Amino acid sequence: MSSTSARRPRTAAVWTGWVVFGGIMMVLLGLFHAVEGLVAVFDAGYYLVDPSGMVVGASYDTWGWLYFGLGVVVVAVGCGVLAGNRVAQIAGAVLAGLSALAHLAFVPAYPVWSLIIIVLDVVVIYALVAHGRETAAAG
Repeated sequence: MSSTSARRPRTAAVWTGWVVFGGIMMVLLGLFHAVEGLVAVFDAGYYLVDPSGMVVGASYDTWGWLYFGLGVVVVAVGCGVLAGNRVAQIAGAVLAGLSALAHLAFVPAYPVWSLIIIVLDVVVIYALVAHGRETAAAG
């Protein structure tokens, strides 16, 4: 019994690194969203297509403020994940999913960047969903 209990915290501690990685990536992705949003608001000519060529025909001002707001929220939730808050982990997985969907609609404007963000969102979802419970077990 003592060997099983001795192994359990070590295994949990190993997987806790994934959750910390997810939290750090959320803060970084939130900052990326905020910058991307500000670029869309202040320099709409930066993107490859005009708003009529987008999946959702909203103006770049609308996209910009959406991404800026999403970025601020993602940074805050990422800090909550780093603090070990289980609710923040769940919210982080949901926000990463919303971010991936938003970038899926944004692919025509900036394809490579959008695909990179979608992949990082999927990694964050994996880290928070697959290994979130281990954080509670380690703490």
